[in-house]
Amino acid sequence: MIKKFKTFEEARRDLWVMTPDAEYYKRLRTLYEFAESFNKNKKKIRGIFKFKTIQEAQEHRKTHNY
Repeated sequence: MIKKFKTFEEARRDLWVMTPDAEYYKRLRTLYEFAESFNKNKKKIRGIFKFKTIQEAQEHRKTHNY
């Protein structure tokens, strides 16, 4: 379906959903799941790590996808 608008304000207002239904929330959940799939670092490991060798640090980096 093609919609034509005379102003950007009309187009912006057309995107608003005043009465969301179950289908709206289903599409919203799908959108968030799709966006989350682009997040490469889903498990962020915080902190300071101490390693005995550089090789040990590099192995840790490889296994934890930094």
